[in-house]
Amino acid sequence: MTPDHDPSPAPFGAFAPNAAQAAIIRLAKQSGLKRGAFRPWLSRLVNLMRGGPVDVSYQGASFRFYHQGSATERGALFNPDYNLDELDFLRQHTPAGGVFVDVGANVGTFALVMAHQVGPQGKVVAIEPHPTTFARLSFNHAASRATQVRLVQAAAGDSDGELMIETGGGNLGASRVVTGTASADAINVPSLRLTRILDEAGVTKVDALKIDVEGFEDRVLIGFFRDAPPSLWPRAVVIEHLSQNEWRKDCIADMVARGFAITRRTRSNTFLSR
Repeated sequence: MTPDHDPSPAPFGAFAPNAAQAAIIRLAKQSGLKRGAFRPWLSRLVNLMRGGPVDVSYQGASFRFYHQGSATERGALFNPDYNLDELDFLRQHTPAGGVFVDVGANVGTFALVMAHQVGPQGKVVAIEPHPTTFARLSFNHAASRATQVRLVQAAAGDSDGELMIETGGGNLGASRVVTGTASADAINVPSLRLTRILDEAGVTKVDALKIDVEGFEDRVLIGFFRDAPPSLWPRAVVIEHLSQNEWRKDCIADMVARGFAITRRTRSNTFLSR
């Protein structure tokens, strides 16, 4: 049984980096080795020093990173600036006591960090469908003592029911909804409309939202903005656009038509606010 499926996993800190691992991680963070091209190599090197996950702090939250098979976890482990532009933008638009929604939460590198921003009186809704990833998110959630974070084990979609998801390329963080022929590792997961998820979480306003669902962003957002009252629309959105060629409709253009303005684009994400 792997640690992330263990019903009683070792407490946070049990996999703290040993001296050799800590030296490799420190070297990466202080040099150009933190860049994406070097991170798989660094991960293999850390794994040689001791196999398995590592327990570390990232942006003030506690994480058990299974870096060997997840680009997201490698990024947060080796690069102190990982997703920092996106986090800074979201923090700018999310006050203490506010509400942040993370669609495609992965292991929590946005949701658990933003929990510090909203504070104990705020709320974070973290939506993640993959059972392995959700188990990691749940562990990190407990390790970070982020009681203001509500975890939702489902895929956000354009209807309630089920969707099939699959993981490709040995990168758990790149799990995606199957829209064509399913691979052998595809699994069924619950699907819920974002409006329903927010209603069940007792959310009546959203300050900021981040969405990264590997090409399914349009199916989540267009129906949400069509059906939700404007009072529920987020004031700021970070959307990954790397798979926009898979969108049936341009959900960024749809948001712009509804009064959002594009404030910035990075290689991976578009930032919008209203």
